[in-house]
Amino acid sequence: MFRAFIITLAALLYIFLVGPPLLLYSVIIRNTDTLYRVGCAGGRMVLWLAGVDLRLTVLAVPPVLPMIHREFGLSERAIGALSGLPPLLFGLAAVPGSFLISKLGARRAAIAALLLVAAASAARGVGPSVPMLFAMTGVMSVGVAIMQPALPTLVAGWFASRPGFATAVYANGLLIGEAAPAALTIPFVLPLVGGSWPASFAVWAVPVAATAGLMALCPNGSTSATSASAAAPPAARWWPDWHRGETWQLGLMLGGTGGLYFASNAFIPDYLHATGRPDFVTAELSALNLGQLPASFLLLAMSRRLGGKAAILGVQSMGLLGLAALLTAGPWLSVVGAGVIGFCCAFTLIITLALPPRLAAAADVHRLSAGMFGIGYTLSCLVPPVGGLIWDGTGHPASAFLAPACAAVIVLATIISFRFPS
Repeated sequence: MFRAFIITLAALLYIFLVGPPLLLYSVIIRNTDTLYRVGCAGGRMVLWLAGVDLRLTVLAVPPVLPMIHREFGLSERAIGALSGLPPLLFGLAAVPGSFLISKLGARRAAIAALLLVAAASAARGVGPSVPMLFAMTGVMSVGVAIMQPALPTLVAGWFASRPGFATAVYANGLLIGEAAPAALTIPFVLPLVGGSWPASFAVWAVPVAATAGLMALCPNGSTSATSASAAAPPAARWWPDWHRGETWQLGLMLGGTGGLYFASNAFIPDYLHATGRPDFVTAELSALNLGQLPASFLLLAMSRRLGGKAAILGVQSMGLLGLAALLTAGPWLSVVGAGVIGFCCAFTLIITLALPPRLAAAADVHRLSAGMFGIGYTLSCLVPPVGGLIWDGTGHPASAFLAPACAAVIVLATIISFRFPS
């Protein structure tokens, strides 16, 4: 585990200490060739950082959830509601996010969303109080909901010739944003702030505000060395096409994957405490989140031919096996199971995120994406509360994972009926 912490810390230091000076250099000289050669082209760097910020503040909660649980005396139902609130608002605010993109353009909408996420994330710990925690979690989630359709739109505008690779780049950042809080909060961030969970939320808000500043420095046009097209301009249409079958299929794929992932993050800490294995909380949350990185790098390598139906079905089936391993009595086997769940969720998520730029015209990507996120996160938000209700009703900790298992089955059924673009 120490090696995993060091690797994650090194990645974060690279992103936030090396990346911004390179990006500033590219803006000043108006030439991204140097950045392109070292793998940090201006637009890709910003997309990557924005991907990090999609999850950085959201996933700062699970490591400190037992502390919040003890301080406020929350029930498992309330814990499930707190964990389910972000995906609920990711869904409800996706379509208004599409409207904002149509008026401001994707880049400006993303900057506004990043600033909202940073401010609300830091404010979650004010008091601390339960109303402030829930209210600011809601505001933060609205900011993330606006960012999510903005990033596929930027991909379509900045990297029209390689949307698969650009999607894999920001999805890689998203996965780092999921892994960093799980791996670093307990051993590093909490000692840094004297064990204060409210202060830890403020720490994780700082990189988000920094990304907003970096995105503001980027020009409206393409920052890629290989793309001459401008970023997608504000579009007149914003309402999703709910009659389009692909909107619903993508939403179900995203929702089932998110339900499995969010519920696992929500219940692993309390499940391990309830079964007498609290020392494995960091190990399993790190495995769940760091286990996603191999899937990201695999899809970066094969971005020109993103996985076919057979590969996605196979990987999704592995998620059910990982869930079974997670619930075994063997502690290290359950760590492996958490890692398998993470790999499965990341693989399916990246494939799903890459599909809107491939299925829709550039001016309509935000509409298809908003519909996908609206359906997907509405489904995702139901899974943790349902799992909490099952746990409270049965009194058996393992029963909470029945809900994410059903979510994984929904993804399998949807993939079977979906026609992937060639």
